[in-house]
Amino acid sequence: MGSFVDARCRGGRWLLRIEDLDTARVVPGCADRMLRTLEVFGLTWDGPVEYQSSRTAHYARALEALRAGGVTFECSCSRREREGAGAGGYPGTCRSGPRRAGPTATRFRVADVDVRFTDRAQGVCRFALRERGDVIIRRRDGAFAYQLAVVVDDALQGITDVVRGADLLDSTPWQIALQEALNVGTPRYLHLPLVVEPSGQKLAKSRRSVPLDARQAARKLHVALRLLRQDPPAELELESAATVLAWACSAWKPERLSGVREVRAAS
Repeated sequence: MGSFVDARCRGGRWLLRIEDLDTARVVPGCADRMLRTLEVFGLTWDGPVEYQSSRTAHYARALEALRAGGVTFECSCSRREREGAGAGGYPGTCRSGPRRAGPTATRFRVADVDVRFTDRAQGVCRFALRERGDVIIRRRDGAFAYQLAVVVDDALQGITDVVRGADLLDSTPWQIALQEALNVGTPRYLHLPLVVEPSGQKLAKSRRSVPLDARQAARKLHVALRLLRQDPPAELELESAATVLAWACSAWKPERLSGVREVRAAS
């Protein structure tokens, strides 16, 4: 809802992308159900829906460009070995070449620099890229990784503003570095707070993360606006979803989320 309202209130287009590269985790019919839910809630998009699973040729060309630029290397480390490296990021184990034969992942070789950007909600952000480590851009099973795919898609779709959850803030320095390596532009970023349980755990995918009831569209949108600190009038939840969204687009104040990384759901 935050990204929809932010685009609409500024006269922008709201584009919809299904990130379905991890085919082993794709649930048949799930994407269609998500689209129908968005429509019922009045969150209508512009242009065709883009499915990443049909865009792999674009990612392959970007990968070859990065390889030609000498900013990738092959990594034979297993998931267990990566997790054993600790919280400091990938330590560069295979920077001089894979340690053993067999399938490898492709990593983006990051520079020893700081990445600095200004987020529209989180303010000035600075990350030491080397501490983040060399990010995987192609997995061992051959699937392209999220970090590369979104950079390529954002560039090809002409994205000017990325509005997403604060859990992806830490991915932004990698994406900016990849944008620079591929010589494409960097969009503006707005990272909205995550909804968390009263205990502080992420609400998404928890036991209380249940399907939305389409019969209560206006009420649920009203709740979302309150979580986004937009202070909608109480009587608005008795109106239609279209009326709630119209109010939200006319009253949107993202500055109210300055520095806010998470908001707690009601117990």
